[in-house]
Amino acid sequence: MENETHVLKFVLLGLSEDTKLQLLLFGLFLSMYLVIIFGNLLIILAILTDSHLHTPMYFFLSNLSFTDICFTSTTVPKMLLNIQTKSKTITYENCLSQMFFFMLFGQLDISLLTVMAYDRFVAICHPLHYMVIMNAQVCGRLLLASWLLSVFVSLLHDLMVLRLSFCTELEMSQFFCELNQVVQLACSDTFLNDLVIYFEAGLLAVIPLTGFLYSYSKIASTILRISTMEGKYKAFSTCGSHLSVVSLFYGTGLGVYFTSAASQNSRANAIASVMYTVVSPMLNPFIYSLRNKDIKKALKKLRNILAIKGLFVSS
Repeated sequence: MENETHVLKFVLLGLSEDTKLQLLLFGLFLSMYLVIIFGNLLIILAILTDSHLHTPMYFFLSNLSFTDICFTSTTVPKMLLNIQTKSKTITYENCLSQMFFFMLFGQLDISLLTVMAYDRFVAICHPLHYMVIMNAQVCGRLLLASWLLSVFVSLLHDLMVLRLSFCTELEMSQFFCELNQVVQLACSDTFLNDLVIYFEAGLLAVIPLTGFLYSYSKIASTILRISTMEGKYKAFSTCGSHLSVVSLFYGTGLGVYFTSAASQNSRANAIASVMYTVVSPMLNPFIYSLRNKDIKKALKKLRNILAIKGLFVSS
């Protein structure tokens, strides 16, 4: 068994074993992946090139876009490679690496959305003190704390998996190495792993969700006290995009959780997991660009800058 662990491989069954669907899945996921990359890159470039967007809100948004790119890049390229090469295996070391980065950027997504909720709370409920409370040092510390927490959680789970031993039947009905399924494949005692997973999931899911609910309850009460409809609309528009992204991320995540709990069909669970791993990061740029006038203006400026540079290059 000790010798076997050096060449240990897991089998990722993916979304379908039908060979006729493989080409369709490859084209579909490649298209969605390219949309995620270019959409989020445009958001980042628009924020970097427009000095009016150098504020805490857009600072965290640019980091969220970067995180979404990395989050999707941990799973989709490997899936596309497996479809292209007609291979479903992933080595033990690569599986651990994929799990680490998937959990790292997934947790970072949750942390950044929580920080952005706090940012909107301060902007709407304490507008006169906003730039004092959300200064550059505070923003940097919040970002650093989000990274440190994400790295700690991911490293903890990876180290917990390292203590497990695996035998045979290493097949997962997923297109990536999911922590729960990897732990279930172990032939050693997994009680401690399950305990850590449930404790961490409860702690790091309930606390951010509580933060969202508290922040937006205060935001809603503040908006209701505004006398004019124009003032209410302006206040709501500053947090509407973030509220949509939070609803999409948590809605798809909770949907996958309840689907997996109620259904015994593991392939259906794999299809459901596409919602928060691919669909949610793909829709985020559209939500922010369509609902945010500042981002629209910045994208137009970026388009003009690129058009001018293109003229110079062609000349």
